[in-house]
Amino acid sequence: MPVEPADPAVADVPEAAEVPDGPAGKKPGFEVRLANFTGPFDLLLGLISKHQLDITEVALSTVTDEFIKYIRGLQRLGEEWALDEASEFLVIAATLLDLKAARLLPAGEVEDEEDIALLEARDLLFARLLQYKAFKQVAGMIGSTLELEARRFPRQVALEGHFAALLPELLWRHTPEQFAGLAEAALKPKEAAPTEVGLAHLHGAPVSVKEQAELLGNRLRLGTPLTFRALIADAESTLVVVARFLALLELFRDRAVGFDQLLPLGDLTVHWTADSHGWSSENLSEEYEDQP
Repeated sequence: MPVEPADPAVADVPEAAEVPDGPAGKKPGFEVRLANFTGPFDLLLGLISKHQLDITEVALSTVTDEFIKYIRGLQRLGEEWALDEASEFLVIAATLLDLKAARLLPAGEVEDEEDIALLEARDLLFARLLQYKAFKQVAGMIGSTLELEARRFPRQVALEGHFAALLPELLWRHTPEQFAGLAEAALKPKEAAPTEVGLAHLHGAPVSVKEQAELLGNRLRLGTPLTFRALIADAESTLVVVARFLALLELFRDRAVGFDQLLPLGDLTVHWTADSHGWSSENLSEEYEDQP
Protein backbone atom coordinates (compact mmCIF):
# COMPACT_ATOMS: atom_id res chain seq x y z
CA MET A 1 0.00 0.00 0.00
CA PRO A 2 1.64 3.28 -1.06
CA VAL A 3 2.09 5.90 1.62
CA GLU A 4 1.12 9.43 0.55
CA PRO A 5 3.22 12.30 1.92
CA ALA A 6 1.53 13.99 4.86
CA ASP A 7 3.09 17.36 4.01
CA PRO A 8 4.53 18.70 0.72
CA ALA A 9 7.60 19.84 2.58
CA VAL A 10 8.35 16.27 3.60
CA ALA A 11 8.98 15.31 -0.03
CA ASP A 12 12.07 17.51 -0.09
CA VAL A 13 14.08 15.23 2.19
CA PRO A 14 17.65 14.85 0.90
CA GLU A 15 19.01 11.46 0.04
CA ALA A 16 21.43 11.45 2.94
CA ALA A 17 21.18 12.96 6.39
CA GLU A 18 24.33 14.91 7.15
CA VAL A 19 25.38 16.52 10.39
CA PRO A 20 24.45 20.21 10.19
CA ASP A 21 26.82 22.90 11.31
CA GLY A 22 25.17 23.82 14.59
CA PRO A 23 26.30 26.47 17.05
CA ALA A 24 29.53 25.87 18.90
CA GLY A 25 29.11 23.73 21.98
CA LYS A 26 25.67 22.47 20.92
CA LYS A 27 25.37 18.86 19.86
CA PRO A 28 23.35 18.47 16.65
CA GLY A 29 20.67 15.79 16.47
CA PHE A 30 19.89 13.26 13.76
CA GLU A 31 18.51 15.85 11.36
CA VAL A 32 17.44 16.16 7.77
CA ARG A 33 17.58 19.51 6.05
CA LEU A 34 13.99 20.60 6.80
CA ALA A 35 12.64 23.56 8.66
CA ASN A 36 10.78 21.75 11.44
CA PHE A 37 11.54 18.01 11.33
CA THR A 38 14.36 16.40 13.30
CA GLY A 39 15.08 12.97 14.67
CA PRO A 40 14.64 9.38 13.45
CA PHE A 41 10.84 9.57 13.41
CA ASP A 42 10.84 12.51 11.00
CA LEU A 43 13.67 11.10 8.89
CA LEU A 44 11.85 7.81 8.43
CA LEU A 45 8.55 9.51 7.62
CA GLY A 46 10.34 11.81 5.17
CA LEU A 47 12.02 8.95 3.33
CA ILE A 48 8.79 6.96 3.00
CA SER A 49 6.87 10.01 1.81
CA LYS A 50 9.64 11.06 -0.58
CA HIS A 51 9.76 7.78 -2.48
CA GLN A 52 5.97 7.26 -2.21
CA LEU A 53 6.58 3.54 -1.91
CA ASP A 54 4.89 0.74 -0.10
CA ILE A 55 6.58 -0.29 3.13
CA THR A 56 7.85 -3.41 1.38
CA GLU A 57 9.70 -1.28 -1.18
CA VAL A 58 11.56 0.91 1.29
CA ALA A 59 15.27 0.15 1.21
CA LEU A 60 15.99 -0.19 4.88
CA SER A 61 19.67 -0.56 4.12
CA THR A 62 19.68 2.98 2.69
CA VAL A 63 18.02 4.33 5.81
CA THR A 64 20.54 2.49 7.95
CA ASP A 65 23.44 3.83 5.88
CA GLU A 66 22.18 7.38 6.39
CA PHE A 67 22.02 6.91 10.14
CA ILE A 68 25.51 5.39 10.20
CA LYS A 69 26.73 8.35 8.15
CA TYR A 70 25.19 10.65 10.73
CA ILE A 71 26.99 8.82 13.56
CA ARG A 72 30.31 8.96 11.72
CA GLY A 73 29.83 12.66 11.12
CA LEU A 74 29.52 13.16 14.85
CA GLN A 75 32.67 11.16 15.41
CA ARG A 76 34.59 13.30 12.93
CA LEU A 77 33.57 16.38 14.88
CA GLY A 78 34.59 14.75 18.15
CA GLU A 79 30.98 14.70 19.42
CA GLU A 80 29.41 11.92 21.45
CA TRP A 81 26.25 10.34 20.12
CA ALA A 82 23.44 9.48 22.50
CA LEU A 83 22.77 5.82 23.14
CA ASP A 84 19.02 6.40 23.51
CA GLU A 85 18.93 8.06 20.09
CA ALA A 86 20.58 5.05 18.46
CA SER A 87 18.32 2.66 20.39
CA GLU A 88 15.25 4.54 19.22
CA PHE A 89 16.36 4.29 15.61
CA LEU A 90 17.11 0.57 15.95
CA VAL A 91 13.65 -0.10 17.41
CA ILE A 92 11.97 1.69 14.51
CA ALA A 93 14.16 -0.04 11.94
CA ALA A 94 13.47 -3.44 13.51
CA THR A 95 9.72 -2.75 13.48
CA LEU A 96 9.87 -1.78 9.81
CA LEU A 97 11.85 -4.91 9.05
CA ASP A 98 9.23 -7.09 10.75
CA LEU A 99 6.43 -5.32 8.89
CA LYS A 100 8.22 -5.72 5.60
CA ALA A 101 8.67 -9.43 6.23
CA ALA A 102 4.99 -9.80 7.12
CA ARG A 103 3.88 -8.02 3.94
CA LEU A 104 6.11 -10.26 1.81
CA LEU A 105 4.44 -13.40 3.13
CA PRO A 106 1.79 -15.02 0.91
CA ALA A 107 -1.75 -14.03 1.76
CA GLY A 108 -2.70 -17.53 2.86
CA GLU A 109 0.09 -17.65 5.42
CA VAL A 110 -0.89 -14.53 7.33
CA GLU A 111 -3.11 -16.38 9.69
CA ASP A 112 -1.29 -16.85 12.95
CA GLU A 113 -1.40 -14.36 15.80
CA GLU A 114 2.19 -13.27 15.20
CA ASP A 115 1.48 -12.07 11.67
CA ILE A 116 -1.70 -10.31 12.75
CA ALA A 117 0.22 -8.59 15.54
CA LEU A 118 2.79 -7.38 13.01
CA LEU A 119 0.08 -5.90 10.83
CA GLU A 120 -1.39 -4.16 13.86
CA ALA A 121 2.06 -2.87 14.74
CA ARG A 122 2.28 -1.35 11.25
CA ASP A 123 -0.83 0.73 11.81
CA LEU A 124 0.39 1.67 15.27
CA LEU A 125 3.73 2.80 13.86
CA PHE A 126 2.17 5.07 11.27
CA ALA A 127 -0.14 6.50 13.92
CA ARG A 128 2.88 7.22 16.11
CA LEU A 129 4.68 8.88 13.20
CA LEU A 130 1.73 11.18 12.48
CA GLN A 131 1.29 11.93 16.17
CA TYR A 132 4.95 12.76 16.50
CA LYS A 133 4.74 15.08 13.51
CA ALA A 134 1.78 16.89 15.10
CA PHE A 135 3.71 17.33 18.34
CA LYS A 136 6.68 18.70 16.40
CA GLN A 137 4.48 21.23 14.63
CA VAL A 138 3.02 22.42 17.93
CA ALA A 139 6.51 22.54 19.42
CA GLY A 140 7.59 24.69 16.48
CA MET A 141 4.74 27.11 17.13
CA ILE A 142 5.61 27.31 20.81
CA GLY A 143 9.28 27.78 19.93
CA SER A 144 8.43 30.66 17.60
CA THR A 145 6.40 32.30 20.34
CA LEU A 146 9.21 31.88 22.85
CA GLU A 147 11.70 33.29 20.37
CA LEU A 148 9.48 36.31 19.77
CA GLU A 149 8.92 36.93 23.47
CA ALA A 150 12.65 36.58 24.15
CA ARG A 151 13.16 39.83 22.25
CA ARG A 152 11.05 41.74 24.74
CA PHE A 153 12.68 43.09 27.84
CA PRO A 154 11.16 44.65 30.97
CA ARG A 155 12.10 48.14 32.04
CA GLN A 156 15.04 47.88 34.42
CA VAL A 157 15.62 51.56 35.23
CA ALA A 158 13.76 53.73 37.67
CA LEU A 159 11.21 56.35 36.65
CA GLU A 160 12.76 59.59 35.44
CA GLY A 161 12.74 62.44 37.90
CA HIS A 162 10.51 64.77 35.91
CA PHE A 163 7.93 62.02 35.61
CA ALA A 164 8.18 61.07 39.27
CA ALA A 165 7.59 64.71 40.24
CA LEU A 166 4.21 64.61 38.52
CA LEU A 167 2.92 61.99 40.93
CA PRO A 168 0.93 63.48 43.85
CA GLU A 169 2.23 62.92 47.32
CA LEU A 170 0.59 60.00 49.03
CA LEU A 171 -0.96 61.13 52.30
CA TRP A 172 -2.06 58.54 54.82
CA ARG A 173 -5.01 60.07 56.66
CA HIS A 174 -6.20 56.85 58.29
CA THR A 175 -4.49 54.27 60.43
CA PRO A 176 -4.70 50.53 59.77
CA GLU A 177 -7.03 50.25 62.76
CA GLN A 178 -9.41 52.75 61.19
CA PHE A 179 -9.40 50.82 57.91
CA ALA A 180 -10.13 47.65 59.85
CA GLY A 181 -13.06 49.36 61.56
CA LEU A 182 -14.46 50.54 58.22
CA ALA A 183 -14.17 47.04 56.80
CA GLU A 184 -15.88 45.56 59.86
CA ALA A 185 -18.75 48.04 59.61
CA ALA A 186 -19.18 47.42 55.89
CA LEU A 187 -19.12 43.64 56.20
CA LYS A 188 -21.28 43.42 59.32
CA PRO A 189 -24.64 41.80 58.54
CA LYS A 190 -27.50 44.24 58.83
CA GLU A 191 -30.68 43.35 60.65
CA ALA A 192 -33.57 43.21 58.26
CA ALA A 193 -36.34 45.58 59.33
CA PRO A 194 -39.84 44.09 59.21
CA THR A 195 -41.66 45.18 56.11
CA GLU A 196 -44.97 46.90 56.68
CA VAL A 197 -47.67 45.91 54.25
CA GLY A 198 -50.02 48.74 53.40
CA LEU A 199 -53.74 48.17 53.03
CA ALA A 200 -54.48 51.16 50.82
CA HIS A 201 -54.50 48.96 47.73
CA LEU A 202 -57.13 46.69 49.26
CA HIS A 203 -59.75 49.17 50.40
CA GLY A 204 -60.30 52.69 49.19
CA ALA A 205 -61.31 55.66 51.29
CA PRO A 206 -64.99 55.54 52.30
CA VAL A 207 -67.33 57.48 50.01
CA SER A 208 -70.80 58.36 51.28
CA VAL A 209 -73.63 57.87 48.76
CA LYS A 210 -75.77 60.24 50.84
CA GLU A 211 -73.19 63.02 50.60
CA GLN A 212 -72.83 62.52 46.85
CA ALA A 213 -76.63 62.68 46.45
CA GLU A 214 -76.72 66.03 48.29
CA LEU A 215 -73.88 67.30 46.08
CA LEU A 216 -75.65 66.31 42.87
CA GLY A 217 -78.94 67.74 44.13
CA ASN A 218 -77.33 71.13 44.84
CA ARG A 219 -75.87 71.23 41.32
CA LEU A 220 -79.04 70.18 39.52
CA ARG A 221 -81.31 72.53 41.53
CA LEU A 222 -79.73 75.42 39.66
CA GLY A 223 -81.97 74.47 36.75
CA THR A 224 -79.33 73.72 34.13
CA PRO A 225 -79.39 70.11 32.82
CA LEU A 226 -76.02 68.39 33.08
CA THR A 227 -74.63 65.28 31.45
CA PHE A 228 -73.45 62.38 33.55
CA ARG A 229 -69.96 63.00 32.18
CA ALA A 230 -70.09 66.56 33.57
CA LEU A 231 -71.37 65.38 36.94
CA ILE A 232 -68.40 63.04 37.44
CA ALA A 233 -65.76 65.30 35.89
CA ASP A 234 -64.34 66.27 39.29
CA ALA A 235 -64.47 62.76 40.79
CA GLU A 236 -61.20 61.92 42.54
CA SER A 237 -61.47 58.15 42.16
CA THR A 238 -63.51 55.34 40.72
CA LEU A 239 -65.27 54.91 44.07
CA VAL A 240 -66.60 58.47 43.83
CA VAL A 241 -67.89 57.76 40.30
CA VAL A 242 -69.70 54.64 41.54
CA ALA A 243 -71.15 56.53 44.53
CA ARG A 244 -72.50 59.32 42.30
CA PHE A 245 -74.01 56.78 39.92
CA LEU A 246 -75.82 55.10 42.83
CA ALA A 247 -76.93 58.51 44.09
CA LEU A 248 -78.45 59.32 40.68
CA LEU A 249 -80.34 56.02 40.74
CA GLU A 250 -81.73 56.92 44.16
CA LEU A 251 -82.71 60.38 42.95
CA PHE A 252 -84.41 58.88 39.90
CA ARG A 253 -86.29 56.37 42.07
CA ASP A 254 -87.55 59.25 44.23
CA ARG A 255 -88.53 61.13 41.05
CA ALA A 256 -86.15 63.94 41.88
CA VAL A 257 -84.31 63.79 38.53
CA GLY A 258 -85.05 62.77 34.97
CA PHE A 259 -82.83 61.32 32.22
CA ASP A 260 -82.68 62.24 28.54
CA GLN A 261 -80.69 60.35 25.88
CA LEU A 262 -81.20 61.63 22.33
CA LEU A 263 -79.05 59.00 20.57
CA PRO A 264 -78.36 55.35 21.29
CA LEU A 265 -75.22 55.13 23.41
CA GLY A 266 -75.17 58.93 23.50
CA ASP A 267 -74.54 61.16 26.49
CA LEU A 268 -77.01 60.82 29.35
CA THR A 269 -78.44 64.22 30.32
CA VAL A 270 -79.79 64.69 33.85
CA HIS A 271 -82.29 67.43 34.81
CA TRP A 272 -83.91 68.28 38.13
CA THR A 273 -87.64 67.53 38.56
CA ALA A 274 -88.21 67.60 42.35
CA ASP A 275 -89.66 71.11 42.83
CA SER A 276 -93.15 69.85 43.64
CA HIS A 277 -91.93 66.78 45.56
CA GLY A 278 -89.72 68.50 48.11
CA TRP A 279 -86.91 65.92 47.91
CA SER A 280 -84.12 65.93 50.50
CA SER A 281 -81.32 63.56 51.39
CA GLU A 282 -83.45 62.33 54.25
CA ASN A 283 -85.60 60.56 51.64
CA LEU A 284 -82.62 58.30 50.75
CA SER A 285 -83.43 54.63 51.11
CA GLU A 286 -82.46 52.99 54.37
CA GLU A 287 -79.78 50.78 52.80
CA TYR A 288 -77.57 53.85 52.23
CA GLU A 289 -78.13 55.60 55.55
CA ASP A 290 -75.28 53.89 57.41
CA GLN A 291 -73.16 52.86 54.42
CA PRO A 292 -70.63 54.97 52.59
